[in-house]
Amino acid sequence: MSYFDAASSAPLHPVARQALLAALDEGWADPSRLYREGRRARMLLDAAREVAAEAVGCRPDELVFTSSGTRAVHSGMAGALAGRRRVGRHLIVSAVEHSSVLHSAELFEVTEVPVGRTGAVSPQAYVDALRPDTALACLQSANHEVGTVQPVAEVAAGCREAGVPLLVDAAQSLGWGPVEGEWSLLAASAHKWGGPSGVGLLAVRKGVRFSAQGPADERESGRAPGFENLPAIVAAAASLRAVRAEAAQEAVRLRELTARIRARVPRLVPDVDVVGDPERRLPGIVTFSCLYVDGETLLHELDRAGFSVSSGSSCTSSTLTPSHVLKAMGVLSEGNVRVSLPFGAASGDVDRFLEVLPGAVAAVREQLGAPTPSAVVHDDSLVVDALGKRCPIPVIELAKVIGDVPIGGTVRVLSDDEAARLDIPAWCEMREQEYVGAEPAEQGTAYLVRRTS
Repeated sequence: MSYFDAASSAPLHPVARQALLAALDEGWADPSRLYREGRRARMLLDAAREVAAEAVGCRPDELVFTSSGTRAVHSGMAGALAGRRRVGRHLIVSAVEHSSVLHSAELFEVTEVPVGRTGAVSPQAYVDALRPDTALACLQSANHEVGTVQPVAEVAAGCREAGVPLLVDAAQSLGWGPVEGEWSLLAASAHKWGGPSGVGLLAVRKGVRFSAQGPADERESGRAPGFENLPAIVAAAASLRAVRAEAAQEAVRLRELTARIRARVPRLVPDVDVVGDPERRLPGIVTFSCLYVDGETLLHELDRAGFSVSSGSSCTSSTLTPSHVLKAMGVLSEGNVRVSLPFGAASGDVDRFLEVLPGAVAAVREQLGAPTPSAVVHDDSLVVDALGKRCPIPVIELAKVIGDVPIGGTVRVLSDDEAARLDIPAWCEMREQEYVGAEPAEQGTAYLVRRTS
């Protein structure tokens, strides 16, 4: 089985395993106690903090360990916003942030900065969003679904000039290197770089107004209550140092493998859109969307072929909604596949994936090609009734009938699937047809497409 979902959770690094086992024997005592076992545990905790702080690029007393990356984000946002409550409750986030940031943002007045088709924000857009009552800005260092690296240094400079702290979610990038720029707070998660799950990092620079929320606790500077999971913390720090030592060389190798996927997939599989920035991107992530394919079905097909991949799209039978990242980018959400290669991924496994993929896509397309579109002529438009049919069926039915109207003629697609609002415009751009717009219908929504070629 080839595991290609490291962006969700990386395999446990061998160094992490060794450190975890050793710390289980040496670091079980309470590090706040003064007897011998407690002092030994405190030495391990302090050493782990120094290692992690060096990797982050901050002082050891600026960094605390939390129970997860999500907890680090939640605590960081809540503490920074509470510390600046006299300024206001205005928060700036990008439209493609991780759900941990977006869920926290729901509690405040939010400005959501849009992204372009590559998934990157404009630094000027962050500057333009700043207000006198802006308490905090948040920006991921790199996107978790498409791999695009964000201009953190430029955004941080604009925020600093305005006196607004910037919180960076560095979960995807910290294993590859420190985050550039004068950020104020940083959060990360150990299981993203090969450490154990259940360990997060939160760094708060000196001088940043911060008020920890919740009941007071003496541990971790009061910012992460509860008894420290010392063995896991030691393993997290040890693995972070280990992957950083390998990062430069491994990045070159993984970039070659992902470049191979980006170049060959469009040649091997028709009607594919490779998304994300082709240059400013993480080394191991490549994402593409296949027209006329249900993403969940394709993932099951690849799983049967021996490949563990994920989908950046949430357009599945369980949620029926497209990924907020792909939606913000304005790209195709149907048939979305994210390949995220772990450290040490074999070149042969990538080649085998490229051999298997065309057949898997073809098999899914054959399964989904069965529905016959129900089309009628109404007011000089061809009307396709796709009500009650989930993505990608509305787009498949549109593709089947677009050739039945003359150039300049229109097709009106009726759909009650939210994903169609994203996928039909994306299909029009890929197939060089004109997307006219959407309007309410008696049931669902009517999407109007004009044939141009």
